[in-house]
Amino acid sequence: MNISSGDQVAGVGPGSPVGPGSAVADAAVADSVDPAAVEHARAHLPAPAAVADVADVLSLLGEPHRLTLLLALRGGELCVHDLALTAGQSESATSHALKLLRAHRVVTPRREGRRMYYRLEDPHVLELLDLALTHTAHSPLRHPERGEGA
Repeated sequence: MNISSGDQVAGVGPGSPVGPGSAVADAAVADSVDPAAVEHARAHLPAPAAVADVADVLSLLGEPHRLTLLLALRGGELCVHDLALTAGQSESATSHALKLLRAHRVVTPRREGRRMYYRLEDPHVLELLDLALTHTAHSPLRHPERGEGA
């Protein structure tokens, strides 16, 4: 969802010291290297709520244990026990992670007797996982925070 240049951007709005039309915002655009590019970028920012939602999804996918579970589910549904074994975590930790993923409608459960099976619910999540894997396969990552690369 795009916003128009008159809509609010996170932390930026009428009455805020850096809102559209404020002296600070106008000075920032005037001081920019390419004011038209800044205005164009601002006009295409999603609404603040959409930015927050995307950040939530990415942080949900960014935790290594949850990410491992989701990657394991790319091949189809698994029970909690097998997911725990696959991820190298306890069933308790796995169940906790699955509860959070379920609350965000990323996975969906199915009960069979005493066992709970999970599968990816949202095909968009599968696309995000596949894109991330493709990106890391062709783009060697440098991690300065880990003392790697320059």
